[in-house]
Amino acid sequence: MSKRDFYDVLGVPRTASEQDIKSAYRKLALKYHPDRNPGDKAAEEQFKEAAEAYAVLADAEKRARYDRFGHAGVSGAAGAGGVDPTIFADFQDIFGGLGDIFGFGDIFGGGRRRGGPQRGADLRYDMEIAFEQSARGAETTIQIPRHETCEACKGSGAAPGSAPTACSQCRGSGQLRYQQGFFTVARTCGQCRGTGKVIAKPCATCHGQGTTEQQRKLTVKIPAGIATGQRLRLTGEGEAGTQGGPPGDLYVVVHVLEHEFFQRDGNDLHCEIPLTFTTLALGGDITVPGVDGEETLRVPEGTQTGATFRLKGKGMPDVGGRGKGDLLVTVQAVTPKKLTRDQRKLLEQLAETLPAQKFEPRRREDDAEDRGIFGKIFG
Repeated sequence: MSKRDFYDVLGVPRTASEQDIKSAYRKLALKYHPDRNPGDKAAEEQFKEAAEAYAVLADAEKRARYDRFGHAGVSGAAGAGGVDPTIFADFQDIFGGLGDIFGFGDIFGGGRRRGGPQRGADLRYDMEIAFEQSARGAETTIQIPRHETCEACKGSGAAPGSAPTACSQCRGSGQLRYQQGFFTVARTCGQCRGTGKVIAKPCATCHGQGTTEQQRKLTVKIPAGIATGQRLRLTGEGEAGTQGGPPGDLYVVVHVLEHEFFQRDGNDLHCEIPLTFTTLALGGDITVPGVDGEETLRVPEGTQTGATFRLKGKGMPDVGGRGKGDLLVTVQAVTPKKLTRDQRKLLEQLAETLPAQKFEPRRREDDAEDRGIFGKIFG
């Protein structure tokens, strides 16, 4: 699954101050801390999510990158390891021992060993496309920043010709345990930072991280009919995994630009066509724009302004390949602002033949009668 917006996670606006962010995180962490919710996996995930969001938004540089590039700009920078230790140092002392008894204390404070293969983080990319690309499908190229496995050290973090060794302080466990009365407190090993390994000679390319940030160009195939908010998943195109773990996925979130003529409603398209009084009165065939080119629409004699016609199967294609929506055309009468002498004369002659107008409240049965067979077909 793609990550939620970090501001939404903490429940703060994008203009929130540093203190607002810290306060929001403190409340969430107190509420969802695993030691307060033993065995509650959902609470554990919300705690981790809040910690990751805080690790980014509490850092001015990371926050600036996130505001500009989203998750792709800070991938690899967020995580439980980025939590401000001064906020919850007391949790480590108070709850650490309880965790060893009940089996969840290693969740907080880096107690859970971070060594071994780990899957890379998922990335999100927001992409704007034109209405026509959405209607017909397209193929486009995007460029994303992401961390990839260092080619020099093959992800080990050690310089070529060397290899990481087991940490002598924690003996490769990634944790140091202390006995405090009845409790055993587990803390992250400061020498290896919980990995259980020590790199004596770091790789000069990635500085011991095992990954390097790269700008990667990817080809994205846009299926016809895709709508705003829908996502495309590119498997394995997220962040590189660590210690030989698989890469994450890339989720491309699509935003379709508005069209100057069509409005979309599901797979149906709506549009308005201006027509002259004579066309509405006499009827006839007119040409209207469509997704696949111009379409012919027959306007019945005596059509009223505001009438809507439905062209079956002329709307947007279904993104799942299940046919197409309809095109709904609403006709509106257009009154000419300037008339030639001959036009005015003809209209005056027409006006003389029409009955004098007077206001009479319309009844519902009148509307039904006026719609006639046309209303039954196109209503």
